[in-house]
Amino acid sequence: MDVNDLRTVITVMGFLCFLAICAWAYSGHAKAGFDEAARLPLTDEDPVVAGRQGKEG
Repeated sequence: MDVNDLRTVITVMGFLCFLAICAWAYSGHAKAGFDEAARLPLTDEDPVVAGRQGKEG
């Protein structure tokens, strides 16, 4: 096995990982989590930033 075979194996494994991530992202199991994350910017809760509790300037 020379270095080109190793490069080929790594490239194929990387492509398979990419396909697995795409399959997971478009599966129905991940939809609930993605829907919740999509609504986060629209929530009315204002997070309190440490060190800036009511003090401006």
